[in-house]
Amino acid sequence: MRLVHINLLQPGMKLGKRIYSEEGLVLLSEGVELTSRLIVRLKDLGIGYVYVNDAATEDIIIPDMLREETRRRALVEIKQQFHSMSGLKTKSRMPHFGKALSGLMNTILEDIGSQKEAMIMLMDMNSSDFDLYNHSLNVCVYTLVLGVASGYTRQQLMEIGLGALLHDIGKTQIAPEILHKPARLSDEEFKIIQQHTTYGHRILKDEPGIPLLAAHCALQHHERIDGSGYPFGLKDNEIHEYAKWLALADSYDAMTTNRVYKQALLPHQAVEVLYTGSGTLYEQRMLEKFRDCVAIYPLGLSVTLSTGEIGVVADIHSRIPQRPRIRVLKDADGQMLSAPYEIDLSTALSTMITGVEGVEDLPPTQARSEFFDS
Repeated sequence: MRLVHINLLQPGMKLGKRIYSEEGLVLLSEGVELTSRLIVRLKDLGIGYVYVNDAATEDIIIPDMLREETRRRALVEIKQQFHSMSGLKTKSRMPHFGKALSGLMNTILEDIGSQKEAMIMLMDMNSSDFDLYNHSLNVCVYTLVLGVASGYTRQQLMEIGLGALLHDIGKTQIAPEILHKPARLSDEEFKIIQQHTTYGHRILKDEPGIPLLAAHCALQHHERIDGSGYPFGLKDNEIHEYAKWLALADSYDAMTTNRVYKQALLPHQAVEVLYTGSGTLYEQRMLEKFRDCVAIYPLGLSVTLSTGEIGVVADIHSRIPQRPRIRVLKDADGQMLSAPYEIDLSTALSTMITGVEGVEDLPPTQARSEFFDS
């Protein structure tokens, strides 16, 4: 299986993974043969990449971070709980709220724990648009991987996991026409959106079964270590460590998920953008840990090497994800090889990934201005 940019799709290619709508419904199933009409439709939906199956990469398996059953259950639970809070201007009292989400968190932790060496893999590359429910789940999973890598206890993972899952629950108090506006927000609208942090804290801080630290995650996940964040402009040690991890996962998912008005960045681009905030927005040590936990070049991605050859990412080394194993499919002249071979970049140190086939890198300064305030 390989990951192909929308502009490189050809009629006759077969989907390797399902494509979902923002409601979690299946738009196209795996195995569907693409036609010109379907490719145009995918472009209209704003999808940037799709997984396809072909003979040269059929043995490359793209794992999911969560079992499909867990993901489906999680999205139903998140949607139900968030809907129960929509437009609620007084403190909630939902006796089963904390219990239901704690049970869900246990299942998510089991899925992550079942992986030999959990890494942050893209979860929504085949989704048609960004939405609050998928975003909440993605940020939760990414944050838990960081927590596991940081040696957090089970109790700490439950706290930070619930905080991540519920970090944006305050957006249920924002008018839908602002929350779902398919364009950049005005300054006034952005001020309204910023209130979701205090709304979230108010909803969660007295909720039975929800740790108080989860409420602080909702309150502080947009704070930045140089004091440029909101709602209070906290600096450095004034921000809880959980919220600092959450800030990274939140920004990363926002950048790597499709939106109606903006195509997703690839992981290496998003990490590069995050690094422009090193020491100002985010702690450098946390960025380094984050980078080491991310599959910067996803399995199946078509990349160009410094040798001029083109191949796909065939395997990722969990300890050095920046140096994956590449299955070379085309020579330096762009001709398909009759006998593909593999290069392990963890040992072939003179060979570098210089680009992604069909994709132009976005300058970090431009990417930063377009994504950090979303």
